[in-house]
Amino acid sequence: LNKPSTIMASNVFFPDFPADEQDNSTFKATRASKVTIVGVGQVGMACAYSILTQNIAKEIVLADVMREKLEGEVLDLQHAGNFLPAKITAASADYQETAGSDVIVITAGVRQREGESRLQLMGRNVDVLKGMIPQLVKLSPDTIFLVVTNPCDALSYITYKLSGLPPHRVIGSGTALDSSRFRTLLANRFNVNPQSVHGWILGEHGDSSVAVWSTVNIGGVPVAQMFAQDASLQEELNAIHQKVIASAGEVIKLKGYTNWAIGAAVASIVRCILNDERRVIPLSTLATGRYGISEDIYIALPCVLGRHGIVHTLNVPLQEDEIAKLRHSAKTLNDVKVI
Repeated sequence: LNKPSTIMASNVFFPDFPADEQDNSTFKATRASKVTIVGVGQVGMACAYSILTQNIAKEIVLADVMREKLEGEVLDLQHAGNFLPAKITAASADYQETAGSDVIVITAGVRQREGESRLQLMGRNVDVLKGMIPQLVKLSPDTIFLVVTNPCDALSYITYKLSGLPPHRVIGSGTALDSSRFRTLLANRFNVNPQSVHGWILGEHGDSSVAVWSTVNIGGVPVAQMFAQDASLQEELNAIHQKVIASAGEVIKLKGYTNWAIGAAVASIVRCILNDERRVIPLSTLATGRYGISEDIYIALPCVLGRHGIVHTLNVPLQEDEIAKLRHSAKTLNDVKVI
């Protein structure tokens, strides 16, 4: 294995975003939290249901251009008002009901086809964002955007550019779900609970993602040590990363779409924001200057997430080959950038 880079204790985090763009003060709730979800397809409704059942927000606004489906979904959830206490509202075509949203989750877009890469979705989803982001920002200037629509890294960057908001308030779901899949598959291999497996998938939420093996550990035992003792294990575990990459395609082939896992991931991210939890989550963020990345692009990096968005980006000491793969992932995304 390559020798990992070293950092001083004072360099645990990359330099913050400019001070005038960041407010890291502890959040104290002065009103009920409000979350808007744009898109009431399978993913949007899984996000809404996960947030509702976990009582994460007090008010949820659903928005979509498909008016009948939107009204039907809202009515269906409202009928569960005895069990789901949050207020649920349908947004009108001009999005007025979304005003004052703390978090806006973007799931609207065309569905990924079987065999279609996330990057191939780009051209089909850019116009969707152009039609909604400026109006949403106008109504909720202090919001945090969470982009879920694929390809989420590229579309997070486009949302950042269209919104005019500082980068710490425009994030993508990134590799939060990829990392969950990664930890679950490793847990199955070693017959332990996924919560005892620690490790990340970084970079693109897609084919060029990077498994950061140098940081993976099971209950504190580095997987790299296992590689040294059993060379065949590294090949086996590399196959697990490839299975993570293929996971969405496998589910799409079997049921036509993915929704429950990403819905749970989004709910966890939204909870982290609204409760100012400061958890470290691999999210799509502006990566320029991190790990020698020169491109002006969004990719997933480990971020400390709080009430005002991204508080810090962790400067995790990576091996040279991992940094090279991360830069390759950034270049892959930069090659399809349309703004």
